[in-house]
Amino acid sequence: MSRFRTQLAGVAFLGVLILLGWLAVAIYDKDFDDSELVTLRADRVGNQLAPTAEVKVKGVPFGEVRAVRSTRTGAEIDLALDPAKIGRLPRNVSARLLPKTVFGERYVNLVLPVSPQGTLQRGDVIAQDHSTNAIELERVLGDLLPLLRAVQPQKLNSSLGAISQALDHRGKPLGESIVQLKDLLAQLNPLMPQFKADVTGLADAADVYTGAAPDILQALTDLSTTAKTVVDTRADLDNLYASVTSATGHLNEFLRKNKDNIIGVSAAGRPTLELLSRYSPEFPCLFDAVNRLKPLMEKALGKGTNEPGLHVTLTVQDPREKYVPGRDTPRFDATGGPKCYGGGAAAAGATDGDLGPANSPAERQLVAEILKPALGDVPDWSSVLVGPALRGTEVTVR
Repeated sequence: MSRFRTQLAGVAFLGVLILLGWLAVAIYDKDFDDSELVTLRADRVGNQLAPTAEVKVKGVPFGEVRAVRSTRTGAEIDLALDPAKIGRLPRNVSARLLPKTVFGERYVNLVLPVSPQGTLQRGDVIAQDHSTNAIELERVLGDLLPLLRAVQPQKLNSSLGAISQALDHRGKPLGESIVQLKDLLAQLNPLMPQFKADVTGLADAADVYTGAAPDILQALTDLSTTAKTVVDTRADLDNLYASVTSATGHLNEFLRKNKDNIIGVSAAGRPTLELLSRYSPEFPCLFDAVNRLKPLMEKALGKGTNEPGLHVTLTVQDPREKYVPGRDTPRFDATGGPKCYGGGAAAAGATDGDLGPANSPAERQLVAEILKPALGDVPDWSSVLVGPALRGTEVTVR
């Protein structure tokens, strides 16, 4: 009975050993891990990326690499991410395969996008970062290894030893030199914007002169021709200068003798010029009216007909009362300033003949001024009766 117990205990001990071995393997294979698995598709991974490599985001661990598989187009990498952190990553996150050191193993660096979209979940696929910066970084790291292989370690060691001996016991002078350089740069840095602006301005000026160089050379060529012409006609220019000098003397003498007259004429003509300046806006209207009056006068005088001459119809009116001073004395109290009556270039809105619109204020005023010498003051509605006649309307009785 005791032997059976001993055998049973031995079997149980072996079972415990096997269970512990299986448990150790399972723990090593992450069988009990609840990490979220996602897939990274890359063009190539190299020899330095292995399972258990770290997965980081901005230097913070987010998980590890579980498996690396080769495919026809590159490689697929299974990433086990921390379930407590995967929710912080967007769905459009990308990845870079970077080395920890120059000769160290690689790790997966997740790059956050500028515009995050969605949330990364279990089973999602992450693409490799193909931006310009990522390509340049990978190219630099790829070209660094051949460079390091080309450098012979013994020669590099000798060079570093020589530099160490050169700097030995010279730390203080070197530090003082660095401090002085720092002070110099501190004084130079505020002037850098001005220096940059001056260099930019110099470049712009150089571009301008480069573009204008053909014109400048042509101008210099033309100037040489002009200078040669001046030299050839020097005698004529001397005569011209002498004539101009003489004319200047005569003009100076004339101005000295007639300065009072010139000043007086200017002073006397100033009121007239001011009056003309005030009424200058109606000059276009006046000239336009004269131009339009010419064909009317030619028609009235019978130009181009068999009856040339002036045809006048005289009407005898009753004599007016005698002139009474004070009542009939002319008054010069017009204050309206320049005006234009009967259309013309300055008569805005003229649409019918020479008198403006029918029964307009301008037509009524013109008719009143025409009839006033014979009839005195007339009412405003007189233009309704007389206006059509002045426009040339004719009525024939049959």
